[in-house]
Amino acid sequence: MALTRQVISTLRNDGTDALGTRTVAMKVGDASIVSGSLLTVESNHFCVLKSRGAVLNVYDTGQYALETPNAPILGSIAQGFFGGNSPWQYEVIYINRSKLLVRNEGVATSAEMAEMSYVVDYYIHIDSKEEALDLITHMPFAGIQIDTAEIAEYAGPAIEQAINQVIQVTKMEHINERINDVRELVKQHLGDFLAVYGIMLNDLKVLIMPRDERMRELISLQAIGLSPIEAVRYYLALRMAEKGLVSAPNAAAGLPFNIGAPATGIMPLGDVTGTAPR
Repeated sequence: MALTRQVISTLRNDGTDALGTRTVAMKVGDASIVSGSLLTVESNHFCVLKSRGAVLNVYDTGQYALETPNAPILGSIAQGFFGGNSPWQYEVIYINRSKLLVRNEGVATSAEMAEMSYVVDYYIHIDSKEEALDLITHMPFAGIQIDTAEIAEYAGPAIEQAINQVIQVTKMEHINERINDVRELVKQHLGDFLAVYGIMLNDLKVLIMPRDERMRELISLQAIGLSPIEAVRYYLALRMAEKGLVSAPNAAAGLPFNIGAPATGIMPLGDVTGTAPR
C-alpha cells in the first residue's frame, strides 16, 4: 500500500488497488497519521476514520485533509515534540463498495439420505456509508482485513440451513425440479443474514448434484430416457469398454457372451481328458 506520513491511499506504487476483488475491508493503523494528513478515497471505496475505538468520520469519494476535532495536532507539532508520531492513534478503514463474488460449497442429504453436493455463487456489495459502519461494527477483524472467504464462513450456516430445509424432504430424482424453490429460499435467508452486517445481496446461483461420481453418471443416463436397469447396464458397458473388454456391447444389450461355437452336447462329470470313465 502506498502510505506516507502525508498521504493515505489504497493505491500501490505500481498503480494497483490494495483492496482488489477479494478484500471487503482493510485497516490502516499508523502512528504517523495526524491532523493535516491527506486521505484519498477512490470512487469504489468508503473510508472510516477512528480514534481510540470511536468513529470520527465516514468519507465518500474524494481527497480530504484530516481534521480531528478532539485532538487537532498539526503534523509539524507532532514532528517536533513526538518524533513524528502522534500520541493519539488514528485508524483508517477502507471499505470496498464494488460488487464482489463469493462462493460457498457444502454437502446436504436428500430424503433417501443420499449425499448431495451444492455450490452457491453470489455477488455482494456495500451500498452506503451507514452500511459501511454496520460492517465494521458487527463483523470483527481477524487481522488487518476482511475478505470474501470470511464472508463465506459467516454465511455458510445460513445457506446450509436453507438448502437442507428443502433437500431433506425431497427425493434425489426430484431435486432439480425444486431448484427454483431452493434458490428463492437461500436468497431470502442469506439476504436477511447479510443485511445485519450492512452487506447487500445481488445475483445468486445454486447448483446441486450427487456427491458420488457414479451416481451422477447414472442419473445422466436416465436423463436421456433410459430406465433405471438400462442405465445400470449402460454404465457397466461404459466401464467395460474403458478396460477394452469385447463383451461391453453384450452388457449394454443385456445379452450373454459366448466364446467360440455354442455347445452341442453334454460332457459327463469328471471327464476332463475327453474319455468317459470306465
